[in-house]
Amino acid sequence: MALSGYMQAAVLLVAVLLCLGAAEADQDTGTVIPAESRPCVDCHAFEFMQRALLDLKKTAFNLDARTENLVLRAERRALCDCMATVSLG
Repeated sequence: MALSGYMQAAVLLVAVLLCLGAAEADQDTGTVIPAESRPCVDCHAFEFMQRALLDLKKTAFNLDARTENLVLRAERRALCDCMATVSLG
């Protein structure tokens, strides 16, 4: 009985060692990207913020152009209304 316990422990130990060896082999076969060529998290955040800032600038420019267009329309309407009342009177 004691011998079968030792055999089970030995088989278990061999199985664990084989699993660990297989895991190390999987890591060795994968591609490793050197740290110098991987962009850091801060770089990604900076690029994201740059794109967001450009989007905000475009939006602000579009809103400014729309606002200017609406102001010109309102001034033109007011001028037309004024000219209509002057010519009637």
